[in-house]
Amino acid sequence: MNDRIRIAIVDDHPLLRQGVATTLGKVMDFEVVEQGGSADEAREIAARCTPDVLLMDVNMPGDTFAAVKSISKSQPATRIMMLTVSEAEDDAYSALENGAQGYVLKGVSGPDLVQAIRNVANGETFITPAFASRLLSHFRQHESERRGIDLTHREEQIIREVAKGLTNREVADKLNLSEKTVKYYMTNVMQKLHARNRVEAVTAVQRYWESQKTWRLDIQAP
Repeated sequence: MNDRIRIAIVDDHPLLRQGVATTLGKVMDFEVVEQGGSADEAREIAARCTPDVLLMDVNMPGDTFAAVKSISKSQPATRIMMLTVSEAEDDAYSALENGAQGYVLKGVSGPDLVQAIRNVANGETFITPAFASRLLSHFRQHESERRGIDLTHREEQIIREVAKGLTNREVADKLNLSEKTVKYYMTNVMQKLHARNRVEAVTAVQRYWESQKTWRLDIQAP
């Protein structure tokens, strides 16, 4: 049985890509199985190699977010982690909404990158802590309203599962509900959290849980 974490790296800067590959190749339980330089190559590599973790840049030839969405649907066993210089909130939201499990900024140290990959491989969501704080600050204007959040038991149950990275279908299967029912509850949750989408809802509720000290954040510092 192969206990190694199989990793593919897709970035259109060969020097940087090779540097990451060299760093990860020194980790005993990591195996870099393939490299590429475009969104189309990311799709092809995911289908051909089915890596455990696929590192992808945001800005490279092709439609990166469409590739993330396609890979997350067709290769659900492959966890996608963005490794990028982009600190744009919209890029982070787009990546996570389309199925990425991690968003890490380039410039991260080798040990921190290794830990981030381990977290994502284990099914956790990982965002560079300093950047995660910036995303969370987007919701501070609603802090007084969030203090009075009144989620029902079912709404909280569902948002907790969504915060773990589950899709509506996966939540429905786990809780023995219909997908339509899960969507209904998620709509209610987003309205109560003043969130525009699932990613904002998860980010907002994680901040609320942190302020209430009743739940461990899924986004963790290594």
